[in-house]
Amino acid sequence: VQLQASGGGLVQAGGSLRLSCRASGGNMFRFNVMGWYRQAPGKERELVASITRDGSTNYGDAVRGRFSISRDVPRKMVSLQMDDLEPGDTAVYYCNVIASPWEREFWGQGTQVTVSS
Repeated sequence: VQLQASGGGLVQAGGSLRLSCRASGGNMFRFNVMGWYRQAPGKERELVASITRDGSTNYGDAVRGRFSISRDVPRKMVSLQMDDLEPGDTAVYYCNVIASPWEREFWGQGTQVTVSS
């Protein structure tokens, strides 16, 4: 399985960005959960948001109310709409998939999001 993320960049505080991730390959897998994590310099990787096949969502406390996750199950895509961005959102954002069987976990290569004050 390969995860290709796009949409990162530089934005001013209060602005918006939209990240997208497309999965390819892995026809033997069922993608159960798709989501986004982020890692800022010197910090641990943390959950941003995740979404199940039936649309149930989970958000990290720091982004709840500002970010919105969605997915296109047939196209194996997940998107993250990020609004009202803050400098604290600056990080490398990673696409993540948990697939069955075996609850295999896959990671994308990461895309940089930088929010200037």
